[in-house]
Amino acid sequence: MDESGGSGQPRSGTDEPAEHHAGSAAPAAPSPTPADQQPPAADEDHPAPDDGTAGSDERENRPAAGDAPTPETSPAKGPPANSPGDERTFAHSGTAKNRPPKRPREPGGGLLMGRPFGVPVYVAPSWFLVAALITWVFGGQLDRVLPELGAARYLVSLFFAVAFYASVLVHELAHTVAALRFKLPVRRIQLQFFGGVSEIEKEAETPGREFVLAFVGPLLSLVLAGLFYVALQPVQPGTVPGVLLAGLMISNLIVAAFNLLPGLPLDGGRMLRAVVWKITGKPMSGTIAAAWVGRALAVSVLIGLPLLTQSGALGTTAEDSVGMDTVTDALLAAILAAIIWTGAGNSLRMARLREHLPELRARNLTRRAVPVESDTPLSEALRRANAAGARALVVVDPEGNPLSLVREAAIVGVPEHRRPWVAVSGLAQDLTEGMRVSAELAGEDLLDVLRATPATEYLVVEETGEIYGVLSAADVERAFVKAMARPS
Repeated sequence: MDESGGSGQPRSGTDEPAEHHAGSAAPAAPSPTPADQQPPAADEDHPAPDDGTAGSDERENRPAAGDAPTPETSPAKGPPANSPGDERTFAHSGTAKNRPPKRPREPGGGLLMGRPFGVPVYVAPSWFLVAALITWVFGGQLDRVLPELGAARYLVSLFFAVAFYASVLVHELAHTVAALRFKLPVRRIQLQFFGGVSEIEKEAETPGREFVLAFVGPLLSLVLAGLFYVALQPVQPGTVPGVLLAGLMISNLIVAAFNLLPGLPLDGGRMLRAVVWKITGKPMSGTIAAAWVGRALAVSVLIGLPLLTQSGALGTTAEDSVGMDTVTDALLAAILAAIIWTGAGNSLRMARLREHLPELRARNLTRRAVPVESDTPLSEALRRANAAGARALVVVDPEGNPLSLVREAAIVGVPEHRRPWVAVSGLAQDLTEGMRVSAELAGEDLLDVLRATPATEYLVVEETGEIYGVLSAADVERAFVKAMARPS
């Protein structure tokens, strides 16, 4: 998912998929148990295949989708029994350790302020800290320029903080409008510490669109600076309106200039990425170049900002830049450098993820499944599955049409002595339309479908509607993490 970070710069890496996708806990060690009484369990030592080999062969004696299952039903059309992900049989566990896989929470983002263009705008709790800091710092400056204001200077300073972040919101809305114009969904806008973030869920398709999407934010900040300059002309200097307009003009110029620096995660870094992408034809090459420039910028900010302050290049004398001011400048430089360095690293990581996402294919990750009727005892269903080398159960009607999926975690929770007396229908989850996944889905399309309908298992079907198998969310998560760990 693309984002706009800092004060509007698009960047990659808002969601932290690898950290948030934790696979299901592995079951306890198996004990000797008859094959017909063994439940399915997610085995962390045998991740689902993602090498593109599973699921491509046909097996003999598979029933058609509409055929009624017999007592010795073969598994539905799906991955071959000897595929890497299906080498294990159903393992026994006395405790229900298989829990539904964790999914990243949908972030609320703080206080919801509105939905311009249908995109929610949130104010993060960190904004209030920054607003208080701006109010205190700007209030001290007002005390030197307009001492007659007294304590009222802090009200003026608070107004300036709100107006400044309104300018940042305009910067973010520029990214949002451009993204929507290119039919890229925007998850949310968040105003937070050191600016705003526009979370754009998909990457631009061309380097030209990438350049435009990045450039519109600084462009709007420059336009705002020009408008404040024009509004400042008829205003008398040394007045509250004059100070506010001058402050907003300068702050927007700083926002534009800072975001135009050519390193990720800043807007200028996305523009540099687009240029390298255009020249090389490889978006990954552009990301690598812009990310390393971003890291160089982080080091430059960490070292250079305190030195500039000490040298007086920023309008202060060396005598004024001692003590607490020096510590404040160093702390500010460290925070900015950390934000830029982290953002550059996130951009590299998300680019690597996008590069490997096509390897996440529903067909390759699907578990072999056995169709059983709703009144089939659990022990008999498990016996059939083990005999067929399958790892999933699909409840079907007498005509063979799928009705529900037997939940893996529910099987684990049934004691062995109860399994001959428990029907599979009592452990199944009814199929909804969102739980039917096409075997042809892959990459971001597959993840989008799974996010739209959270579940632990999904029925994978061919284009003809024939059952192919069952897709476990835990298998997808393991493959997801494995793809993240694989070098580019």
